[in-house]
Amino acid sequence: MSFTGFGVVAGAELTETARRAGADHVEPAIAGNLVVRDGTGWALAESYAGERFPSFAVLVPGDLPLLTADPVVVTAYFAAVLPIVRSVAEPGAKIVFGSGTARTAPDGMPADEARHRFADVVRTARDVAAENDLRIVLEPLSRSETNLLNTVAETVAFLDAAGIDGVDVVADLFHIRNEAEPLEVIRAHGDRIGHVHVSDPDRNPPGVVDDVWRDFLDVVHGGGYRGSVSLECRWSPDPAVAGVEMRRSLDRLRAAQSTTV
Repeated sequence: MSFTGFGVVAGAELTETARRAGADHVEPAIAGNLVVRDGTGWALAESYAGERFPSFAVLVPGDLPLLTADPVVVTAYFAAVLPIVRSVAEPGAKIVFGSGTARTAPDGMPADEARHRFADVVRTARDVAAENDLRIVLEPLSRSETNLLNTVAETVAFLDAAGIDGVDVVADLFHIRNEAEPLEVIRAHGDRIGHVHVSDPDRNPPGVVDDVWRDFLDVVHGGGYRGSVSLECRWSPDPAVAGVEMRRSLDRLRAAQSTTV
């Protein structure tokens, strides 16, 4: 296998822990972490001043209902927040658009209407991101987190049906396993994968529960993905222990890469 690097999804409190553990990159959450409320607007959290990151997670806060809010409000959110993200982003950085609570369709909204509205939101996010030299990657989320776009295959079909180009799909092993999506589906859509998250069940670090993560990375690589891989796991609340867990997980990923052709 040959990926460009292995990193960790982490909040501000674990950024340095992840770096000391040997992460090639840190992937911070945007909402409620990197970008914070500042009166009626938004601002960069002070702890991130002067930083640079290649990818970001959690684009939209849960209290912004993307399918029912005024589209002007949704656009204004992206227009305010994405320039802030750009200020700490590497050129062309990826933004994982998951945000399950924010994108969930309310009871009674027909599925076709929900998809139509969400397509408009994704186009807006894509366009505003592009204006800031950022790239949106759309993340399928399991049904425990949202009722809209739960699998990789469904997300690819959604983007195609809506005619949305320039947006790739996230392959997150946690959600793939929750939805029992066959790994071969990921290989079949390899040319659409734009980012990868890996963990064991219940967001345990890889190797704690089983070795399915190895098969997953083989399939992702076999489908043609060569970008970065981020660990998205539950770490110990003790930073020292979390650091040990991160280092062990990163070592496992790198060992798998070095021993697999």
